[in-house]
Amino acid sequence: MVIGIVIAHFANTDFQTVLYITISLIVILGFFWLFLRKKIDHLPVFGLLTYLCLIGIGMISYSIQDEKLQSYHYTNLNISKDFNSITFKIKERLKPDNYNEKYIVSINSVNTKKASGKLLINIRRDSLSKVLSVDDVLVTSSQLKDIQKPINPHQFDYNKYLKLKQVYHQLYLKQDELLLLSDSKTTIYGFADKLRTTINTKLIEAGFKNEALSIMNALLLGQRQTIDKTIYNNYVNSGTIHILAVSGLHVGIILWILNFIFKPLLYLKNGNYLRMVILVTTLWSFAVIAGLSPSVTRAVTMFSIISIAMHLKRSTNIYNTLIISAFIILLFKPTFLFEVGFQMSYLAVLGIVSVQPIIYRLWKPKFLVTDKLWQIFTVTLAAQAGVVPISLFYFHQFPGLFFISNIVVIPFLGLILGFGLLVIALALLNMLPDFIVVAYSFIIDSLNDFIAWVAQFEGFLFRDIPYTILQVICSYLIIAALVQVYKFRNFKWVALSLIAILCFQSISFFNAYKVQGDAFIVFNKSRYSMIGQKHNEELLVHHNLDSLKRKTDNVITNYKVGESIENIEMDSLQSIYQFNDKNILVIDSLGVYKGLSFQPNYILLRNSPKLNLNRVIDSLKPELIIADASNYKSYAKRWKITCEHKKIPFHYTYEKGAFIID
Repeated sequence: MVIGIVIAHFANTDFQTVLYITISLIVILGFFWLFLRKKIDHLPVFGLLTYLCLIGIGMISYSIQDEKLQSYHYTNLNISKDFNSITFKIKERLKPDNYNEKYIVSINSVNTKKASGKLLINIRRDSLSKVLSVDDVLVTSSQLKDIQKPINPHQFDYNKYLKLKQVYHQLYLKQDELLLLSDSKTTIYGFADKLRTTINTKLIEAGFKNEALSIMNALLLGQRQTIDKTIYNNYVNSGTIHILAVSGLHVGIILWILNFIFKPLLYLKNGNYLRMVILVTTLWSFAVIAGLSPSVTRAVTMFSIISIAMHLKRSTNIYNTLIISAFIILLFKPTFLFEVGFQMSYLAVLGIVSVQPIIYRLWKPKFLVTDKLWQIFTVTLAAQAGVVPISLFYFHQFPGLFFISNIVVIPFLGLILGFGLLVIALALLNMLPDFIVVAYSFIIDSLNDFIAWVAQFEGFLFRDIPYTILQVICSYLIIAALVQVYKFRNFKWVALSLIAILCFQSISFFNAYKVQGDAFIVFNKSRYSMIGQKHNEELLVHHNLDSLKRKTDNVITNYKVGESIENIEMDSLQSIYQFNDKNILVIDSLGVYKGLSFQPNYILLRNSPKLNLNRVIDSLKPELIIADASNYKSYAKRWKITCEHKKIPFHYTYEKGAFIID
């Protein structure tokens, strides 16, 4: 089924054709099952048909979820490119940036016509701005804007990320451009958001401060929008960011707490079934309140299956449980397959169940305390074995002190969650004493302080590690083969593990060979100029960034990782550059370009020079004009018209992205 989802995602398949073929295969499969049941084991074609059916089901599942196939999706309507009257409902509140509140919304109508689809809404923040709630229905008149694609090499593709959520356009609005039509709750997500808002109001009234409140929202309610950036980075750098994303660890602890609370039900007639229903219902209610993220959905589905099997007195195989939960989730949410959270949560659990028993057997502690600490350490190590390759691919860093922070944090997570659920219950009942507020705030603050202490050892945080998807695949092949070597100790698995290691080395050599070469890059950086000269694994950057901007800038970091750069040097901007047989003249705000002793092939305009571009082109006769993002947009627009009139190429980095010669 995963293969079918991948094919449907990357290939442009016809839905009706796939549907008819899959139905035909299911009918043939049914015929085999009814009339040739005893001979099925000897018919390879039966296995082949089963695989093909599931591939077809995966493709159908993905296509059914594709909102663009709906006739009334807004992209299929004749919508004006200018202003449209759009009625929409708030679906999800995102983390705001420095300038805008951000929401994912579902469209109800466009220009009074029924429509569907999702949009990203950016609402300018000001002193009068009000946070909107899930299920609020609003109307506005605005212009649909494209979501910008990456404009610098190896930059995070936010456009692609939102497309996975089926968001294809965005709106930029001010508060006074919105008219609220309804604030009533009509969906379970709306009621969950209202409950979260009520809980936060009660906790604020009880005396919780912003930092403690934001961590409680993340740990207990699955909402990370309000976490301070510094605190969030501390959790990332210490290797404990996983505790801020509600996942299997949290759900497992909550299930254990619920099992203990509802244990008396087992003394009732049919109490076993009653407790099972209560546990599963409570887990899914928690999942909805936590926002049904991929990690929490996976965890609740898996633990629901475990809980049902446990109460039905069935033996559970963790691998089967994992596969069943993945099958169910992907059947209804196939795009979860491409979510980082979904991938990492499954790989972490697979690492724990596969690798942890092997590591744990290496030492048998005599004392209970050391045994428990050893268990936590081995679980942490095994989980890292499961997620390190994919984590390096997505985030390009590895926290060297993850085992220290997790040994301290994980044992207390049960206390934090159990105590936190009690705090929320008492706050909702207006029965929360001040001493509990002080005590729980102290626990959260102590947790943050410890995480900050671990994160300060930056020497143990390995950053900017280049890692490709082929290296990820080989890494998992190596891990899987070595686990099998330990279990079976035969030549076949030893040979396969050695072949996988050789493949990994070959890919590493190929990556090193691929980065050999030179390039000249004019990066896009708003209000600044950045020019890069790459020679094999070295990069010389000419820029006019101040020290603070240079420290926080990700443009060069992304390029360094993507191109496997080992050494970066900084220099000031120059007026003339040479690359291969090309001469590049830089004209800055002074507008000096006369009296040259050479013929420039390219002209780079930066810092909004006041010049007559017609005269520049007539005088210097360049092959191409480049304008970076340090120029006023009005100037760039005027230069573009001039170049079109002169029939000379014009590259504006703000629109076309970085200019690269290689």
